[in-house]
This record gives sequence, structure tokens and C-alpha cells, in this order.
Amino acid sequence: MKNPLSEKIVNIAPSGIRKFFDIVTEMEDAISLGVGEPDFDTPWFIRDEGIYSLEQGRTFYTSNAGLKELKEEICRYLKRRMNLTYDPNKETIVTVGGSEAIDIGLRCVLNPGDEVLIPQPSFVSYLPCTVMADGVPVPIELKEENQFKLTRADLEAHLSPKSKVLILPFPNNPTGAIMTREDLADIVDLIIEHDLIVMTDEIYAELSYHGDHVSIAEFPGMKERTILINGFSKAYAMTGWRLGYACGPANIIEQMIKLHQFAIMCAPTTSQYAAVEALKSGDEEVAKMREAYDQRRRFLIHEFREMNLKCFEPFGAFYIFPCIKEFGMTSDEFATRFLQEEKVAVVPGTAFGDCGEGYLRISYAYSLENLKCAIGRLRTFIERLRAEQSR
Repeated sequence: MKNPLSEKIVNIAPSGIRKFFDIVTEMEDAISLGVGEPDFDTPWFIRDEGIYSLEQGRTFYTSNAGLKELKEEICRYLKRRMNLTYDPNKETIVTVGGSEAIDIGLRCVLNPGDEVLIPQPSFVSYLPCTVMADGVPVPIELKEENQFKLTRADLEAHLSPKSKVLILPFPNNPTGAIMTREDLADIVDLIIEHDLIVMTDEIYAELSYHGDHVSIAEFPGMKERTILINGFSKAYAMTGWRLGYACGPANIIEQMIKLHQFAIMCAPTTSQYAAVEALKSGDEEVAKMREAYDQRRRFLIHEFREMNLKCFEPFGAFYIFPCIKEFGMTSDEFATRFLQEEKVAVVPGTAFGDCGEGYLRISYAYSLENLKCAIGRLRTFIERLRAEQSR
């Protein structure tokens, strides 16, 4: 065969998250702090609803856009939590995780050469999904001195006549940064002035430790230009159920449903029935999990301060992003040595963009017991590195 592969796909680098996870699975007594997956089981009442749907023989396709009951619950949830009003029939689609929503959302709004503004460090899928949609990714480096927030000045500096989409990845993976109402208000007029479409990824909306999460779609003039993406993986510990959703302008959602129809057909039926129950009855369980994550977050912040490892305080998601520049190693070198010498897997910051160099992503979606053991090993490792430097 003559060149059977797509050059566009071949040239996309694989995710930098999986490398260390794959190694640690083969290593005895190793601890992984690398994967962003809740360590909680899906709450029983949600699992029970999924089981009941199977017992009732609800194993057929749903409509392409999703179960009517689920779309209605999604809209009720957004109204209750963020005072956003969406039409479940025309402005809502249920997808296979938030990741599918990102993919088809970008493919439905981009034409070849359109620029997508991507604040980084951020989730690994934004840039390759942009490339696969024939868009041009324009990374915006988020700076630690700004608490890894997107500032007006940084956004303005990257705008061009080809700018079409701004991705807002807050609460942020990997930094844990959030954007407050005041932070978002500072960029709204710029977005409207330059006629940008906003894709706001709010998968960690329920995991905010500094007041309630705020969506940019809440601001006047923004709902009609915003694709809001969310899902059930993080807040409800439903990663393996593979369920997400998007809400947005009817003309965009209509095209997303068409693409979803041809590529996927519909999201998993059992997962959709379980998700209805999650939205109806899950607030208390979400609050319990959030409290546990916050306890772990505060533990890690205290430990990093005790070992004098530079790290700003994250207020969202379940990641912390310490700086390791003092050791004169790349993020990959540090993570590799740490895994080899202390059997703990973390993710190099460069997995989330070049500007993540000099940082590590540590997930605290793990038990406090595991975190205490891993941090003890990190303390030993850092002491060894500092001793090496002082020789």
C-alpha cells in the first residue's frame, strides 16, 4: 500500500498522561498519582438505577440527542445551579463523555484556517481536536504569577482576524485554577467585540473550593455564543459510564446532533438512565466527595509548604501543579527519576502544553492514605536532590 495513513493523524502526538500510568501498572509497590479519575465508586443509588434499567429491558437506542428525561434534568440542573435556561429539545445534546462534545463541537464550528485560542496548560484533547477539525490552535500561556488564570491582556495579545473560538478550561486540569465572576467579567466585552465563540469546559464545575462555580454563559450576551460542556465523570464518579453533554445555540447543537448521529448514534442507554437519577438525587453525594477532595487538597498544600516546594494554591478540580524548576531538570526527567527511584507516578507538566515545563501534575483523586505515602516518598526524593545540588 502507498502511504495508508493520514499525515494529519500521524503527526498528532499521543497523550503524555498515559506513558507513566502504563509503566506504573507493571511496577510492584508503586503508587500512581497520575490519572484524573475519582477513587470513589459511583454512588449506589445511581448504579441501582442503571441495573434497574437493564432489568426492565431498556437496552435499545435512545434518540440521537439523548433521552428526553435526561435532557430535561440537565436543563433543570443548569437552571438550579447557574440560572441558565436551555431548551432540552433544541439546545441540548447528550454525548459519549465531555470529550466527544469537545470533538464534535469544534468540528461543527470550524472552517479550515480558523484559529482556536487555547489557554495552556490545559486538558490534552483541545489541541488535537482542533487540528483534526482543520483549525489552527493558538496556545495562550497561563502564568503562575496570575494564578494560571486567563487575563484580559493575555487574551488580547493573541487575538487576530482569524480568531474564531476561545476555549475556557476552568476549573482547570492540570493546574486547579479557577476563574471567578470578576475574572470572567473582565474578558466578556472583548469576546463579544471580536465575535468569538466560547467553548467552556465545565466538567469540574462541582469541584470548586472557593465559592460556587460561575459559567461565562451567565453573562449578558454570552449564552448565545457559548457551547457549554459538562458531564458525569468527575462530579458523580462515573468515568466508565462515558456520559457527557453540551448545551448551546440551537443552530450549533443541531449540527452537533447530526455529526453525533453519523459517528456515534447515541450515548449508552444504561448510562443515560443512571444519569437521570444522578441529577435528581446526587447533590448530597457530590457534596460529600467535594469535602473529601478538599481535605486532600489542603493536606497537599500544607505538605508542599512544609518541604518548601513552590506551589500556588488551587481552588478547583482535583489536581495540584507544583513547580520543580529549582532542580534543573525537565519535567519529564524529574517524573522519570521519581518513578524509578521512589515508585510514584506523576505527570510531567509538558503533557498539557509546552508552557507546562518545570511543573508536575499531581492528582489527589486518591485516598488520603495513598497521598500520605506518596508525599513521604516525594519528600525523601526532594531531600536527595537538594543534597546532590549542595555537593
